[in-house]
Amino acid sequence: MPENPRSPEKRPADPTWFQAPTPAAAGPAKAGVLAAPPRTPPPPGWPRSAVQGPWQSISPWARQWPGAGRPAGAATLAAVVAAAVIAAISLPLDRAGVGWLVTAVAGTVALIVSTTVPARPLPNTPEPLVKRPGPRLRPDRYGWAAATVALLAVGTFRSAGWLFALCLVVATLTGALALAGGGSMRAIAAGYTMPSLAAFRSVRWLGGGAARLRGRAEAAANVRVAATIAVSVALLVVFGALFASADAAFSDAISHLAPAVSAPTVVRWIFVFVVAGLALGGAAFLRAAPPDLTSLDGTEGRKVARFEWAVPLGLLVLLFAGFVAVQLAVLFGGNRHVLETDGLTYAQYARGGFWQLSFVTGLTLVVLAGAARWAPREKPADRLLLRIVLGTLAGLTLIIVGSALHRMNLYADTYGLTRLRLLVACCEAWFGLVLLLVLGAGLRIRAPWLPRVAIAAGVLALLGLAAANPDRLIAEHNIRQDHNLDLVYLGELSPDAVPGLAGLDPARRGCVLGHLDLALRDSPDDWRGWNLGREQARKIIARDLSGSNWSCA
Repeated sequence: MPENPRSPEKRPADPTWFQAPTPAAAGPAKAGVLAAPPRTPPPPGWPRSAVQGPWQSISPWARQWPGAGRPAGAATLAAVVAAAVIAAISLPLDRAGVGWLVTAVAGTVALIVSTTVPARPLPNTPEPLVKRPGPRLRPDRYGWAAATVALLAVGTFRSAGWLFALCLVVATLTGALALAGGGSMRAIAAGYTMPSLAAFRSVRWLGGGAARLRGRAEAAANVRVAATIAVSVALLVVFGALFASADAAFSDAISHLAPAVSAPTVVRWIFVFVVAGLALGGAAFLRAAPPDLTSLDGTEGRKVARFEWAVPLGLLVLLFAGFVAVQLAVLFGGNRHVLETDGLTYAQYARGGFWQLSFVTGLTLVVLAGAARWAPREKPADRLLLRIVLGTLAGLTLIIVGSALHRMNLYADTYGLTRLRLLVACCEAWFGLVLLLVLGAGLRIRAPWLPRVAIAAGVLALLGLAAANPDRLIAEHNIRQDHNLDLVYLGELSPDAVPGLAGLDPARRGCVLGHLDLALRDSPDDWRGWNLGREQARKIIARDLSGSNWSCA
C-alpha cells in the first residue's frame, strides 16, 4: 500500500501547506492526532492574517502593489490629521483662492514627514521573514509633485473658475504620477487609479497605527491631554474676546480670520476633513508602500504580420495625402478661398471643420500608438517600413493641425475669441507638439519617454496659459477687433480680464466694469479665498469707476 505523502512522518518542513485545524477542547491530546497549534491574538494594529497567513491578496494590482507591511507610525498619523485640519479650515470650495495653495503645501509637508520619520517596530513582535525593497524613485517623480503644487497655486493668482477647474483635473494626473509613477500609457493609467484605491486601503493602515497609540497610552495621560486642550481653548477664547473688545483693528482682524460658526460651516469642515484625510492617508499609504509598475511598462504587444498593418495604414496615408492636397489650396488661398466658394461662410468653414479635424488628430495619435505597439520591428525592412509609414502619417497630420489652427484663427478674427475657442486651439497646438515628438521618436523606433514627455508638455502649456492670463487675452483680442464686440460677454469674464479693458472707450468700459463690480460685491473674499486677480480688479474698479454712475445704454 503506498505511503500517504501527507502523513505526519512525511509532511514538508514548511508547516504553512495546510490550514490550521479548529482548536480542540482543552484536555490531553489523543494518540495519533495532530494537536492544533496555539492561537495567539495579533499585536495591536496588526491584521489577523499576520498570524494565520500570509495569504494571497485579492486587492486590485496585488502583484504590483502588495501594500504596507506595518501600520502607520505616530508621525504619519499626526501629519495626516494636522494637514486634514488645515485643509478643513483653509480650503474654499466655491472659488479659487490662496487656501488651495495652503492645503497643497500642508499636504506636501505631511507626506515628507510620513516618509522621513519611520514607524517604530512593535514590541515583542518578530521581524518579517521577507523584506521587499521598494522600487527606486525616478527623479521625475519630484518634478510631478512640484507640478501638482504649481497647478493648485494657479488659484492664488487667477480668478477664472474654468481655468482653475482645468488645473485641478490635471493636478489629479500629476499627483498620481508623483505617487505611483509609470512609464508607459498602460502603467500611467494603472497608477492613476491607485490613489483612490489607496484612500480606502489607508483606513485600515491608519486605524492600525491609531490602535498602537491607544494601546500605549494610559488613562492618566489621556486625562492630562484632554485637560490641556480644554485649558488652552478657554484661555484663547477669554483673552481673545477681551482683546477684540479693546481694539477695533484687532477685532476686525479676528473677524476675517475666524469665520462665523454655523451649522453649514461645521458640516463643510467635517466634509473637507474627511475627504482630505482620505486623500492624504491614501497618498501616505502609497509613499509607505509604493507600487512597482515596471511590469506594465512594456510597450510592445503581440506582433502582427507586415501585411496586416502596412496595408490599412498605407491606405490611410493615401487618404490623408488627398485631404492635405486640397487643404494646401485653402491654406494659401486664405480669405479669398472662403469668399469665392459658393455658399461658404466663415462660420461654416471654420466652426464646422475645426472640430472634425481635431477629432482626426486625436484618432491619429491612437492609430500611431497602436501601430508602434503591434507592428514588427525585428528585421531592418520592418523598421524601415515602420519609419516611412508612421513618419508620413505623422507629417501629414501636422499639416492637418495647421489647417485646423488656420480655421480657428480665421473664425476668431471674424467673430471674436472666446474661452472655448482659445482652449481648443491650445489643445490642437499640443497635438501638433506630440506629433513632433512622435517624429523624433521614430528615429530610434522605441521611445519609452514619450508618454511622460507628452504629459509634461501639456502641463507646461497649461501653466503657461495660466501665466498669460487667458481672460485678459480674450478681452484685448476682441477689443482690437472692435467689430461685433459683445459687451455682455466681456462682462461675463472673470475679474482677470479687468486690466485688459483699458482699450475700451469710457462709456463701454464703465458698463463692463459695472457688471464685474456687481459680481465682486455679491461674493466678497475672506483670507481663504484671497486671489490676486480679484484684488487687482477691485483696485482698478475703485479707481476708474466713479461710484454707481455707469450705464449700458
